[in-house]
Amino acid sequence: MTQIESPKVVKKKLFSPIWLLPIVALALGAWLGIKSIKESGIEIQIHFPSATGIDVGKTLVKYQGLTVGKVKDIGIDEDLKGVNVKVMMDYRAKPFLNKETLFWLVTPKASITGVEGLDALFSGNYIAIQPGKGNTTAFFEAERQPPPMQVGSEGVMVELTSDKLGSLDVGSPIFFRQIPVGSVASYRLDGNDSVIISAFIQEQYAHLVKKSSHFWNVSGVKIDASLSGVKVSSESLASILAGGVSFSSVDKAPAAQNGDSFALFDSEISALGGVEVSLTMEQGNGVNNGTQIVYRGITIGSILSKQLTENGVAATAKFEPQYAHLLTSDGMFWLEGADISLSGIKNPERLLTGSVINFLPGTSANTTLPESFALQSSAPDLMQSKKRLLTLISPENMGVTAGAEVRYKQLPIGHVLSVNLTQDLSAVEYRLELQPEFASLVRSDSYFVPESALSIDASLEGVSVKTRDLATLTKGAISLIPGSSKTPLVGDTRLSLFSSVEAANAFFERQHRVYLTLISQDGADVSQGSPIYYKKMQIGTVESVNWQSKSEDFAIKLAIDKQFQPLLQKPKVFWRNSALDISASLAGIDVAIAPLQGALKGSISLGLLDIPSTEPNAATLKLYENQQLALAQAQAIRLTLPASAKLAAKAAIRYRGHQVGEVSQVKLNRDLNTLTATAYLYGEYADHFSRSDCEYYVVEAQISLAGIKAPETLITGPYISVLPGKNSQKATQFNANMVESSYANVPEDALKFTLEDTNLGSMKIGSPIFFRGIHIGQIDSYGLSAQGNSVLMQAHIEPQYRHLVNQSSQFWDASGIKVDVGLFSGAQIETGSLETLLAGGINVATKDTTQGDNHLATGTVFRLQHKAENEWQEWAPAQ
Repeated sequence: MTQIESPKVVKKKLFSPIWLLPIVALALGAWLGIKSIKESGIEIQIHFPSATGIDVGKTLVKYQGLTVGKVKDIGIDEDLKGVNVKVMMDYRAKPFLNKETLFWLVTPKASITGVEGLDALFSGNYIAIQPGKGNTTAFFEAERQPPPMQVGSEGVMVELTSDKLGSLDVGSPIFFRQIPVGSVASYRLDGNDSVIISAFIQEQYAHLVKKSSHFWNVSGVKIDASLSGVKVSSESLASILAGGVSFSSVDKAPAAQNGDSFALFDSEISALGGVEVSLTMEQGNGVNNGTQIVYRGITIGSILSKQLTENGVAATAKFEPQYAHLLTSDGMFWLEGADISLSGIKNPERLLTGSVINFLPGTSANTTLPESFALQSSAPDLMQSKKRLLTLISPENMGVTAGAEVRYKQLPIGHVLSVNLTQDLSAVEYRLELQPEFASLVRSDSYFVPESALSIDASLEGVSVKTRDLATLTKGAISLIPGSSKTPLVGDTRLSLFSSVEAANAFFERQHRVYLTLISQDGADVSQGSPIYYKKMQIGTVESVNWQSKSEDFAIKLAIDKQFQPLLQKPKVFWRNSALDISASLAGIDVAIAPLQGALKGSISLGLLDIPSTEPNAATLKLYENQQLALAQAQAIRLTLPASAKLAAKAAIRYRGHQVGEVSQVKLNRDLNTLTATAYLYGEYADHFSRSDCEYYVVEAQISLAGIKAPETLITGPYISVLPGKNSQKATQFNANMVESSYANVPEDALKFTLEDTNLGSMKIGSPIFFRGIHIGQIDSYGLSAQGNSVLMQAHIEPQYRHLVNQSSQFWDASGIKVDVGLFSGAQIETGSLETLLAGGINVATKDTTQGDNHLATGTVFRLQHKAENEWQEWAPAQ
């Protein structure tokens, strides 16, 4: 049986996917529509005075080279004052279309300053845009000129104010030290009074423009023509063609900001420094802009401008900076031109150049200037002006009489009124009168000297003869030497009339010197005028050398230049210089030659010490023989020696081999039996060796079989040896012996005793004493006994060996060779060491141990045996 399937009922869906296609299409269409509307651009309208150079569909709008719009249409303005240009701007330019946004037409433009809009020459004219601030707008007024400072141009923009534009134009260069650093961006009228010029300075030079900078015009060529010649000057070729501006800069002044305003001067002179004054006159004839102000034929300023006033004419004059100090409250101005008379033409050049204004400085110390100066029509009567009166004093008349001229650089500046004696009749008094314009030449250090009518200068190069005019020969003349001070002399001060410039210089040098006195045992080979040196530079001279009978020495007065006074405040010493100093040693020969002036007159040197000076009085110092003694601050002593002593100058004074002084001079005394040696002890040792009980003796080479004593003196010569004293009493004179004293070098705690023998034999001073072959002492001196029947030898045992000798000791002669010959015993030979064989010597042996009861007292006398007993050599006390 056939089975029939039942139908299935399916519920129909409410939304079919097919509907997505129209939805997507609708959304895409809406998006494309919105995007098309958004990117369709923004239409604006720009008003231009003319449509020349603008084409519909071709002229573009550009910003920094990027196209941001295109001209869509051009229509005539309703008022017939220009055209309205419709521009379709890119939609992305909307944020920049504000009220302060600027538009202008860029076209190629060539001028003497360069070519502008060069890119428009190839791509065609275009409209430039500079975004600004403000509310959004769609209508703009085109600029007739590009804005002075465009976006992307970094630097500083300043404004210059001038009465007229002159030859300046847009693009005219701006210079700093003749280097172009910017240009003129634009200019405009400021009402009807002045012109405002916008100047742009490039970024790398913007820091040069300061708040205190001055700007001046350097346009064209400046020609200064006169009878003396023609002077042509210009800044550069560009400034000749297109004009130019230059400016000054001060390092520490604050930098200028955008918009700062400055005055533009006509020239550098009027811009930089100087002092402006006002001149008043009844008539302005002969006075024009640029009229020179002259002083002694030198141009010191000029007239800047002149204008009418209620009382006449006023002119503004400017003094150049270097002459501004001539202006005083009582200065005088007068107009002067060419003077034509029967005797000739005075100042003929002014027929071409015009009149000049002469200036005469005043004598007032008041530098506060009045509001204006009167410009006189003729030269003032100087005889009625206040003249400067001076009084000169001289020890005698210098051949100058009343009426003689007073001159400065051979030009007359005054005259002598009278010549009289002073009230006390001690000097000659000259009364002088100077013209007021020369009063400022007399300063606090000025002086006067007489002029010679005949001057003869003879030298190896020849003879020069100079003569003056007849007036100098008959009346004499006086010359003013103004000096170097800037302080003017005030009042009727009495000055000196010196015999010559050299005498004046010497006088002023003495006023600027410091004086002190040196004490010397002799004249030190110096005289008045001898130079004084410090490190080979002259710092003064010897003022005088005087003998002092009371102290039997010389006082040498020194004059030190004041600039070296700080040297005198330090520990110092002075020494005399030798014309030729030769120092010879085994190391070589050193020769030092003094300067020629010092070699002829003698000289003195100053040295500084590292330690405080021992001189008692800073104003009275000692003059040392040489530099070594001076730096050591040596103390002078005198030694008396036998005439046989072979001592010479420069010999050393030594203590235990160390030099503590030196001999400077040795001379034979009148008795012909003694010598006097002048010597110096070095300052650090002087206290020890200047006591009254010090011992001095001569050390010289001694040659014997034992050897050579003091062999160095064979080369250097004998020297003085000294032993320090203990006495507190000071002394400067000593007797020197030829040999050492008995116990000169014996230690104080040494054991001292006496040996007695019938003959001296081979014994001598220094003969050694041996104990078991060890050197323990020596012979110090010897002499005959009081009866003359024996020889007494003073000896000592060194302190460390004194316990080896006591009352049980035996001493025997160990010198030479001893031979004992017997008939049956044969020959016995006894000898000591080589030293005792040559120089002699003594042996000692001790039997008992040294104790208190057998202790040896100083001065004990022992018999010196000639032969030793056998038992002595076997003694061996327990020490």
